[in-house]
Amino acid sequence: MKTLAKTFVAAALIAVSTCTMAAGKPVGHNSKKTTVNLSTADLAIDHYVAVMTEGQSAGVEQLFTSDFNQKVHASTNRINNRSEVISFLKKQKGEQLNCKTSATIVEQSSDYMLAKVTMQFDGFTKIDLVTLVNDGGNWKVSQSINSYK
Repeated sequence: MKTLAKTFVAAALIAVSTCTMAAGKPVGHNSKKTTVNLSTADLAIDHYVAVMTEGQSAGVEQLFTSDFNQKVHASTNRINNRSEVISFLKKQKGEQLNCKTSATIVEQSSDYMLAKVTMQFDGFTKIDLVTLVNDGGNWKVSQSINSYK
């Protein structure tokens, strides 16, 4: 009888500690870097669109090459480096933008892709020309050129 009681107590302690550990971090907590599957150019461009329009920050560091830059052509032209873009995207905190999105592959080879991503918002359209490169089996964005209509 004592053995049965000890077994139930041990099982209860394991259950409580497991629930406590699971509840310790809120859903979506990004203390660990999330790895995103970028093994194909299509997966990488889909993730780029999700990051830009759905506010996804998971795997955002993984998405961009170390020498990434973003050129923005608007009323004033601006160039943003990798850290500036990542910092901005992380501040979005899951804010989903209301837009209609399409992506067209302009050019593609085994280690390079150029895509045109059109994001139509209420009142304006943003067009991104996105260059992706195959970096050791993972596709990453190396440059984006943004313009607005």
